[in-house]
Amino acid sequence: MRADSHRASWAGLLLALALLSTGCASLTQPSVERTSLRYAPREAAGPTSVQEQDGDSPRTSGSILPSPSVSTAPERLHRRRAPRVEVTAVGPDSAERKARQEALAAQLAFRGALREVSGSTHRASAELARLKASGRGLSGMHAELFVRFIDFGTEQGRWMDAQLAAATRLADAASEVDDPDMQIALLSMAGPRLEAAMLGSLLLAAWLDCLHLVDALLDQSLHSVERMRRDLMDWQGMLEPSLRALSSLEPDQVEAAAQDAPALVGHLSDALAATVTNVRKGVELTGKVLVLRDILLSLPLALEAPLLASEAPSAPALLGAGLTVGGGGVTMGTRLVVSAEWVEMMRQLVRAGVLSLPAVGAAVRIHAGGVMLAQAHDELPQGVREALGDGPEVRAMRVTGKTGAGMAEPPRHHVMPEEFREWFEKRGLTGEMDINGFCVELELAHHQAIHGGGNWKLGRKWSGEWNRMIMKVLLDAESKAGRMLTRNTILEIVASYMTLYDIPMNFVRCRGR
Repeated sequence: MRADSHRASWAGLLLALALLSTGCASLTQPSVERTSLRYAPREAAGPTSVQEQDGDSPRTSGSILPSPSVSTAPERLHRRRAPRVEVTAVGPDSAERKARQEALAAQLAFRGALREVSGSTHRASAELARLKASGRGLSGMHAELFVRFIDFGTEQGRWMDAQLAAATRLADAASEVDDPDMQIALLSMAGPRLEAAMLGSLLLAAWLDCLHLVDALLDQSLHSVERMRRDLMDWQGMLEPSLRALSSLEPDQVEAAAQDAPALVGHLSDALAATVTNVRKGVELTGKVLVLRDILLSLPLALEAPLLASEAPSAPALLGAGLTVGGGGVTMGTRLVVSAEWVEMMRQLVRAGVLSLPAVGAAVRIHAGGVMLAQAHDELPQGVREALGDGPEVRAMRVTGKTGAGMAEPPRHHVMPEEFREWFEKRGLTGEMDINGFCVELELAHHQAIHGGGNWKLGRKWSGEWNRMIMKVLLDAESKAGRMLTRNTILEIVASYMTLYDIPMNFVRCRGR
């Protein structure tokens, strides 16, 4: 009996092993909470640890960054940013790869533009310092009347350098985050600073032309001292409002200044030409015509000014010549206006939404000079516009303002809750990275949806309400890490939940501290 019992036990055990090995044993399926959002997080890259984001600590189990949870997402927000997170015919890996390539191209173009504009402002500052220290012309025997005009240029250069430094810091921050959408968003935050400095440097170059002309005329005593002082005051009055608007970084003011800049430079060039004409009439009586001619031809003018037309008859005639795009860049007749490298750099930044097409077009027209200074952007040749990045997708990014649309301004949403400002400041979100810079404009219905409805007090009772949810996620991540989150980790977490909630990473600045 005992032997039979042992044989039965072994037979039962062998039968169980056979069933398991052939997959015939049934397993209970885990229950899955259903939701209408159908969020599919990016799994190709795998989870990222807080330690990996915050430092060089090795990855450990249980220390991953929080993944966006479907249970905290608002069910009404079923719209998706499909190109990045949904599985398409080409697969998520190729979409991710393309996004990273575009972000890298924008980074390189932005760095190149920074170097170019910084070089321009540094050369202008050095030339202003030379004029002030020369002891001749503007800083000569009438220095008490004219040095202040040099100082005006120096003051303008300071704010441009400050904006370029801030843009560099934002570009550095963009290079430190992993999410390509957040990289582009941070570059777009830096874009207005670069744009203002770029246009400001062109106006500063025009101001240097004014100073160079007056400096040479004073040095040779070819014109009335009082008349030249009045001319400089008038020219400064022409430039000052636009430079002030650019330095404010107010979007409407910067846009208006960009539109007016080519015409402004054109008016200034005409004023310089009128001054030269008046001087020529005077020197004809004293026999110093050749002296004036030599002065004009030796001036280090940065812009194409009409005052040289009569002094350089051998120069190629450009009257009626238009802008064309070739292998070397944008040309006007036989003269190179901007290089192919510059055009490609601007194209990348315009297509990424970092710089505006009107501002870049204004820069091209200023470089071209002549009749192009009076033309609007839409009057540029189609080939030039396309080379600078114009296209349907770029035009689609332009948002009609509240005045043009006849509607109230859409609500601006702080993606980092304003009531926790001090918490974010302690973790590095200060200065140009202040949380007021991380606002987005949303449709009213969308804004109410992410806050749980029109009544924010009732909305806060919902666990998926944006402010309540994002702070819980951040605090939980910090608790799991055992130390303060870094700025970059916060940006990575916020970026993932912005994607989940269909909040675009088109940051605008909110008013406030």
